[in-house]
Amino acid sequence: MKKLIIIAAAGENNALGKDNDLPWHLPDDFKRFKALTSGHKIIMGRKTLESFPKPLPQREHIVITRDRNYVPKFPCTVVHSLGAALDLVEENEAAFIIGGGEIYSQAMAHATNIELTRIHTSFEADTFFPEIDETQWTLVKEAHHLKDDKHNHDFTFLTYKRK
Repeated sequence: MKKLIIIAAAGENNALGKDNDLPWHLPDDFKRFKALTSGHKIIMGRKTLESFPKPLPQREHIVITRDRNYVPKFPCTVVHSLGAALDLVEENEAAFIIGGGEIYSQAMAHATNIELTRIHTSFEADTFFPEIDETQWTLVKEAHHLKDDKHNHDFTFLTYKRK
């Protein structure tokens, strides 16, 4: 079976971002994201791709858009549905869903794992992470981090597996 991992950072109110930007800066979350996703395919929506200043190194970018004429600003594979994106992932391969909100919602039914950074603050946002249905998911690991001079919010790394 394919391993499809949703990876996200969200506030207590499931806030993901506002105006295509993150409302926080957590260097340890970025390090974790890089460590987990490097060497893998990353699947995202068009707005997520467009929020990047450059491609993320050592990852194959797969972008989902409804726009049949979309031309990305840097090389990546463009598809027009989550199903088409998943078809590009080999059976024995892990791939990561990296956003945004609509793609996370679509992927929730297909994911095998969730890697969520829960930021212990509520944020004003226009994009939100879907609710995690505790009847479908088991929390298997958590690591708490207190705010410090590099992190202006407390946060917890949470790992879920599908039941």
